[in-house]
Amino acid sequence: MLPRATLERTRRERSGPRGRTQEIQRLIGRSLRAATDLGSLGDRTVTIDCDVLSADGGTRTASITGACLALWQAMQGLVEEGQLEAGPLRQLVAAVSVGIVGREAWLDLDYAEDSTADVDFNVVALEDGRLVEVQGTAEGAPFRRAEMGEVMDLAEKGIERLLELQRKEIAEAVRA
Repeated sequence: MLPRATLERTRRERSGPRGRTQEIQRLIGRSLRAATDLGSLGDRTVTIDCDVLSADGGTRTASITGACLALWQAMQGLVEEGQLEAGPLRQLVAAVSVGIVGREAWLDLDYAEDSTADVDFNVVALEDGRLVEVQGTAEGAPFRRAEMGEVMDLAEKGIERLLELQRKEIAEAVRA
């Protein structure tokens, strides 16, 4: 997160990433690797930089969804330059935050909602519906299995909408 991305100034990490940053980096990496044919990359390392300009909750999920498009764009560049035969991104990947606020399932929690949620989930899924990661925590009252199902159904709808938007952006880029 950039220093002025939140209401309270976040100090820049000068001596390397701290625990939270490392956790988020690993989550983004796992998500992108799950959608990619790593063998077709050859001897390449891909670095995607996700800078949060304005944070109001859901930054890790927004980073995953945006990083997927950045990876597609970077790989298309390698294909156009003749360095790769085909793009290694086999599926799109997207992520959402969901939770239970006031006994009701909510999608895409902002900071105020997230900080008062009884239950908070981050869900990452591939285009074919397979899950990459589900991270859920009872912040307030513990939740029942049925409530988790409701939250996961809402997450699935949100992810499908994000995947539609990703596909639209890719189609527009291809036409351009």
